[in-house]
Order: sequence, then structure tokens, then C-alpha cells
Amino acid sequence: MTDPTSHIRALAGPIIVPGATGFVGANLFHTIRAVRSDVYAVVQKEKNWRLADVSDIHIVAANLTDPAAVKNLVDVTAPKTVFDCVAYGAYSFEQDQQLIYQTNFNSLTAMAQLLADRSIAAYVHAGTSSEYGTNSAGPTEDAVCAPNSHYAVSKLAASEYLQYMGRTHAFPCINLRLYSVYGPLEDSSRLIPNLLRKALAHTLPAFVDERTSRDFVHVDDVSAAFILAAAKMNPTLYGESLNIGAGRKVTIGELADMTRSLFNIEEAASFGTMQGRSWDLSDWYSDPAKAERLIGWCAQIPLEQGLLDTAKWIASLTEEELALRSKKATQGKRRSISAIIACYKDEPAIPVVHRRLTETFTKLGIDYEIIFVNDGSPDDSAEQIRRISQADPHVIGISHSRNFGSQMAFRSGMELASKDAVVLLDGDLQDPPELIEAFHAEWEKGHDVVYGRRVQREMPWHWGLLYKAFYRVFAAFSYVKIPLDAGDFSLIDRKVVQWLLTCPERDLFMRGLRAYVGFRQTGVDYVRPERMFGRTTNTLSKNIDWAKKGIFSFSNVPLTLLTTTGLTLLGLSLIAALVVAVLRIIWPDIAPRGATTLLIVILMFGSLNLFGLGLVGEYIGKIMIEVKGRPRLIRSALIRHGVITDQTCGPAKQ
Repeated sequence: MTDPTSHIRALAGPIIVPGATGFVGANLFHTIRAVRSDVYAVVQKEKNWRLADVSDIHIVAANLTDPAAVKNLVDVTAPKTVFDCVAYGAYSFEQDQQLIYQTNFNSLTAMAQLLADRSIAAYVHAGTSSEYGTNSAGPTEDAVCAPNSHYAVSKLAASEYLQYMGRTHAFPCINLRLYSVYGPLEDSSRLIPNLLRKALAHTLPAFVDERTSRDFVHVDDVSAAFILAAAKMNPTLYGESLNIGAGRKVTIGELADMTRSLFNIEEAASFGTMQGRSWDLSDWYSDPAKAERLIGWCAQIPLEQGLLDTAKWIASLTEEELALRSKKATQGKRRSISAIIACYKDEPAIPVVHRRLTETFTKLGIDYEIIFVNDGSPDDSAEQIRRISQADPHVIGISHSRNFGSQMAFRSGMELASKDAVVLLDGDLQDPPELIEAFHAEWEKGHDVVYGRRVQREMPWHWGLLYKAFYRVFAAFSYVKIPLDAGDFSLIDRKVVQWLLTCPERDLFMRGLRAYVGFRQTGVDYVRPERMFGRTTNTLSKNIDWAKKGIFSFSNVPLTLLTTTGLTLLGLSLIAALVVAVLRIIWPDIAPRGATTLLIVILMFGSLNLFGLGLVGEYIGKIMIEVKGRPRLIRSALIRHGVITDQTCGPAKQ
């Protein structure tokens, strides 16, 4: 393969590779990383085995199906070149139709719309030859596409969208329709790795029909195509789709014969004993002439050489390591948690929280991240978080421009969280991190939300009585079922988090919303200890505000009671008026006595009117907050790896 170094150096930076945990994305990232230091691997949750040796400095976690996370990714990295290798649905076991379209189309449009407002040099998208569907025998790029799977439909929609953006809006983008890519770092469940694993043991796997054909192209050639497309980006390429294949039709029978020859295998191949994928076709090969004409690319690594090269990688792995290098083997495992800590005047507690969380997650043996949200704290919390993040790459810090309250602190962390679940807890250590172990156990049993239930509080008895009274009044008034004595301390599954983030309110009451969204929920009992450091920031007036926030956010009962009271008093007034009228007819000289009674009645009705106006005013006040549409929160800085990065790209997602 021609050395791509000069073209890599010519790329505009910074460079990001969304989907870098995948086969093509990882190889492309490693190729560029060998030459450039301003390239970043974008992963959904965590780096996997393909990126195990990559420094966390070059890893950016972002759930690209979440528009808020996409915006933050673009704002933070400010990329000039994007190699979009994101895909879901190419494997037979990836059958979530909603996720196929969210990943392959919705995430692309969200990112492209943001990038279109910025000056970027190139957006290169990993398409697929599956876009041609049943018209798969050597089609040119302008051939009719007849997709025959949800994956193909989603990818074709993506290429059509990029064509529109490129030609209509001059967006510098190109779609590469990849054929049967193979090479080092490929998923071990795929054809070529499985074939070579058997070949190294001088045997052969089961094959599909020997007449079935494919177009095998080495991953190094594919990486070169991405790099050339970006380096040579110009208006004539905007919105184009290019076939990226070797242009060589290879039948499964020919592949088997080639493997037998290369690895001296005497065993005869067994064809027709393996079931193909539902969308597989007998002839599937490319016409790559347009790629050579427009960007000067053609495949240069012969299949024979590529098989030997890939076999060296296979030979370097043990059977156990090879088995773990399959996406199928890790599907469905929930292995990661994002802890989100709301910090306000908690500087001395932050190192203790970090230590206890780290010990808990290490004991559980799961991947994790710890997100400290400095919610406008007047102490030195930001510097404390910076020092910890410098020593521990699991730690991320967020600083707000002012104090927005713990509820917005939790939301801020949830928008950036990248793991399979989040745990919400206060930074004053009244929520014991060790309880996460019990949360995790319930989560593994299938519960989507696990909340801490405060069966006892280490505080004066009268305060405890008031808290218990609030939860019971709140539960009685609320139009959703509210668990008693359950605060914010909870573990929430990723799918529930995504629904919580779609709730638009600015006057946020997280524990109420958590009950509102539903799913499978359960509680874990615990005794809530006293604050370990400093004095509580809660006061009677703040607790009253909390009660008002909960009741007025999740209950119409006060308005109903006001209406009922008004109707009752109106009825009594009509009865009283009727009685007085009858008495005047019977005894004309009767006159009302008791000015005091009259005054009390007037005061009572006047107070009732004022109380009614106050109740209505509370609801109107909440409406006013929502309709103003101000930013829910403002992040002033992000803290990673000991570096504080000022956020100057505008408000958080509305």
C-alpha cells in the first residue's frame, strides 16, 4: 500500500473518529495516530480491546444517539475533519430496529447539522455496499438501490442525506460504500478470522454455497480510501458516494482453495453446511472505477497477501483472547456505571467520596466514571476536582457558572455520562457510596431504577418527622405513584436516563420525574448519616421550597381543593342568603346583629381569596419559568486529566 503519511499530514485538524471502537474505525484511528497527535477516538461508553493501548487523552466518550451529547462533542473537540465510522445492524444479532435508525441515520443528521454551521474541511462517512441491496452484482454508484434489510435502508437514507447536504448546502462530505473489509482487529466471529483460526490448525470451517461471491478488501486499503477522500475533498466531491472494494469477484469456493494452498491444508472444504445471513446474496462485488477516477484510490493489497497478514494477527492471540474479541460475546452485558456527584461547599468531602466510590467500583469489578459537578461552590472544589482528575482518568469535572441547584447538577452530569447506568448522590457523604453494591445487585436482577429508601435519619427527631410528613403529603397529592422516603440517591439505567433527559422542565424535581417515567423500580433501605464535613446548607425556608417544588410540579390537588372550597362556600352563601330572605319576609323588622361576626366572615373570605390567588400564583410562576426558555444550566468549564477547559460555545442543550 502507498504510504499515506503525506496525506495524513495534509488533513485539517483536530480530527475525530466516531465509531473508533469498531473494526474499520479502530484501524483508521491507529493509522492516523501514528502520524498525528490531534486525532481523537470517539467511543459510545468506553474504549474496548481495539483501543486498549490508547491513552485516555485521545479518547472522547459520547452517546451519539443523544443530541445533547453530540452537541457537547462538537463544542468540545471543534473538529475540522470527521471520519464517521458509526454503525449498528451489520451483525445478524443486532436486530433492534429503532436503534439501527437512531445510530445510522439520526445520529448522522444531528452531527451534520451542527458541523454545517461550522467551518469544517471534510466529513467522510462509512457507508456500505448493502445500500445496493438485491442489485449487488458490480453496480456503479448511480445504479438503482434495492435495500433488503433495515440496516441497508438506514445506510441508504444516510447516503441520500449526505448527497442532499453536499449538493444543496455545500457541506464537504462524501460517503464510502464499503465491501467485505477484512484484516487485523476484525471481529473474531466473522468469516475471515474464523477461517484463518481454523487454517492455522490445518483445518477448515463450514462454508455457505461455494458459488456465493464476495469482494474482499483489506482494512489498510480502506483506511487509505478514507484518508484520500478527506485530503482531496473539494466541491466536485461534495455529496458523492464511492464504491470501496477490490473490484475482484471471489467465490467462497475460490477462497477455500486459496486458503488450502496458502496454509497447506489437506482437508477438503465442506460447502452448503453453514447458514448465511438473511440478507446475503449469491453475487456481491464492486465496480470501484469511480473511486480511482475521483480520488485516485484503488485496492493495492492482494487477497493472498492480506490473508497471510491477518493470519499473523490471529496467531498472536490465544483461543481465549480470540473468543473475547467478538462483539457477539459481549452483547447484553451491563458493565459500567457513571457516578454523578452534586457538589456545593463540599471541598473536604470530595477526596473521601472519590476514594470510597473507587473502592466500591473496584470491588464490583466494573468499568466506571466519576463525574463531580461543582455547582457554583464558593470554596475550592474545582481545584480539588482538578487534582483528583489529574491522578485518576476515571474522574471528570464540570463547573457551573453559578449555583443552579442539585437537580440541575444531576442533569448536567447525566447529559455527559457515557456508561450503562448513572448513580446520583450528594457530595456531603450523606449518601453512602458503599450502597451502590446493593443497587448494582438489584440492577443485575432486571430493575431499571434502584433508589435508596431512608428508613432512618441521623438528625433531630423533629426534622425527621417533617421529612416523613413531606413524603407522605407529596405521595397523597401526586398524580403519579411516589415511593415514600426516597431521595435522589439512586441507580438509573441508561434507557431511563434518556427519557429523563427528554423532559423539558426547568424547575426540575428529579425524584418526581424518576417516578413519572416508570419502568421497573425498587428500593433499597438504608440509614442516612449526618453530614461528614461542615454544616448543612438546608434551612426551613429551603425545605419549604423543596416541598412546594414537588407538590406544584406533580399535583393539581391544591387547585382542585381551592375549586371545591369555593363551590362549598358559594353553596353555603346561597343557603344563608335564602334563609335571610325568608326571615325578612316573615319578620320584616329583623336586623342582623354582631358586627364582629360580620368582620370575621369578611376576613375569612378575604384570606381565602388571597390564599387562592397565592396558589394560582405558584402555578403561574412555574409556567413563567418554563415559557421564558432560559438555559437550564450553564457550564463554565470541563475538567479532564487535570486540565480545566473553559466552555465558551454557548449554553447547554435546551
